[in-house]
Amino acid sequence: MKLTTRLLVILTLLLPLVVSAQGKIDASERRLSTVVIDAGHGGKDPGCTWGDKKEKDLNLKIALLFGFMIEEAYPDVQVIYTRKDDRFVELHTRGDIANKANADLFISIHTDAVGNNEAHGSSTYIMGNDKSEKNLAVAQRENSVIVMEGDFEEMVQKHYAKNTPIVDRGARQGPYLVLWRTAMPSVLTEMGFMTHKGDRDYLHSEVGQKQVAKSLFDAFSEYRAKCNAKAEEVT
Repeated sequence: MKLTTRLLVILTLLLPLVVSAQGKIDASERRLSTVVIDAGHGGKDPGCTWGDKKEKDLNLKIALLFGFMIEEAYPDVQVIYTRKDDRFVELHTRGDIANKANADLFISIHTDAVGNNEAHGSSTYIMGNDKSEKNLAVAQRENSVIVMEGDFEEMVQKHYAKNTPIVDRGARQGPYLVLWRTAMPSVLTEMGFMTHKGDRDYLHSEVGQKQVAKSLFDAFSEYRAKCNAKAEEVT
């Protein structure tokens, strides 16, 4: 997919008014200064697997590469990782890390998998009212994150389309059953399917990983610029 589909969503999430367990945050009045990058799964939880390939390892590689790009380009942005190695981190702890850091954005990186190995492409999940069984299954499997709706899908899609050959499955919504108590805009992005040979080979290649991370970075950069410009208007 054009990984950009998810990232645009990912970055667009900061502008709306976010409703969390703790209350409300008007993201439009804040500059983007802290981002939490979450490499899904880890340790005793491998995520989806294919032979010796494990989702937890792929998620971590992309998370670290993406974070490094932000650190290099924007020294003023604090990048926090829920894990930087192969360890198990409980879901509530991942949310706590973001809340304690008073983060402005939470991005959870995952790889998809289904019984049908023909399914392929990337997508990004946000909170919504879609009650389809498919989205419910994803929510239950990934213990997804809570976010407000955004309309920046074209921004993320643009970068995924530009940088990667992965099919764009678009931005999706679902009534996520297991929510992290994050008090900031949050998204869960599925980079592609471990169960699809084309996606799997691409995501495990050096070129593929760099392009995916670059797509996330480009979307982040565009979103950061919009977020900071909005904050400047308010001040």
